[in-house]
Amino acid sequence: MTATTPALHGVRVLDLATLFAGPLAATMLGDFGAEVVKVEHPAQPDPSRGHGPAKDGVGLWWKLLGRNKRAITLNLSKPGGRATLLRLAATADVIIENFRPGTLEKWDLGWEELSAANPRLVLARVTAFGQFGPYAHRPGFGTLAEAMSGFAAITGEPDASPTLPPFGLADSIAGLATAYAVMTALAARDRTGEGQVVDMAIIEPILTVLGPQPLWYDQLGYVQARTGNRSANNAPRNTYRTADGGWVAVSTSAQSVAERVMRLVGRPDLIDEPWFATGVGRAAHADVLDEAVGAWIAARTRTDVLAAFEKAEAAVAPVQDVRDVMTDPQYQALDTVTAVDDPELGRIRMQNVLFRLSATPGAIRWAGRPHGADTESVLTELGLTPAELSALRTEGAL
Repeated sequence: MTATTPALHGVRVLDLATLFAGPLAATMLGDFGAEVVKVEHPAQPDPSRGHGPAKDGVGLWWKLLGRNKRAITLNLSKPGGRATLLRLAATADVIIENFRPGTLEKWDLGWEELSAANPRLVLARVTAFGQFGPYAHRPGFGTLAEAMSGFAAITGEPDASPTLPPFGLADSIAGLATAYAVMTALAARDRTGEGQVVDMAIIEPILTVLGPQPLWYDQLGYVQARTGNRSANNAPRNTYRTADGGWVAVSTSAQSVAERVMRLVGRPDLIDEPWFATGVGRAAHADVLDEAVGAWIAARTRTDVLAAFEKAEAAVAPVQDVRDVMTDPQYQALDTVTAVDDPELGRIRMQNVLFRLSATPGAIRWAGRPHGADTESVLTELGLTPAELSALRTEGAL
């Protein structure tokens, strides 16, 4: 191994999951060197292959979610599929699955069978509601977590309906949390020599990132209301339209930044108001502060606003769509959106690995592979003979 060997080199992951939290966790592990084998049903591939826009019949979302994974097919409900998965499990460090609770057990592939095949295995079970409780067997998606957790209730304008995110927020948070949980379980295995089960409920990580709302309610009976782009904790904090029709976002979480903003927009008098001394006090006077900041910004172009805020060391950012993101100089400097050569689509651009490690960096080795593209090679490496592969195909297990 060299200094550039990825951090998770030697870790083998079987990704049995679909849509989206479990597969994203496997992607995160694969980005940093884990060998990830994506296991899909022969006739029912991961639905993410068909989500969103496609080019020449190739789903683009899958190119991102399926990167750094070898793709095989296996019907786990068939005896041959079950036996083959157990053989794969014996070689793996991690299995990630998101079937409804009891499904693996129905196929005789529960923790009892998997851990017998490999006592060092970590089994990450990702479901909407967890493995037990009154909702455990309900079908569920991230949207339900966004609603149940309180996220939708606090998102949107005060006089409008609760707002759901236009992307898989809860799934994505749960995917990152699952990758963290798997690494935690692997660290424990280094000490004990034994694997364990990770029970990840998608409704829980999003509640964690919502902050101290349960604590506020428990101690004060406080229920956070919808405030649009404003914050109950500080002001000015909003989006503001510029003279040329652009938008910028301003944040003043720090008192010193709030003072700089008011000096910049020509209202230093407001700094002397007693209520200006705290974030909560400023939030209670958001109308006054928004009018001052908004009027100043509305008289200037976005370029001029950004330059003035930067010179004043005040916190501002342009409200960007994906076109702006692709050309943003900071993202370009970080290589946040990077280019990948793909056999099906040529050179494509997608988000890079999540963070930079100085000694053991991650990398995108390839984009999402076609359905079942690596079945024969993976199973041959496992030791299956041509006759065994043929028998599995005849049974419908591949």
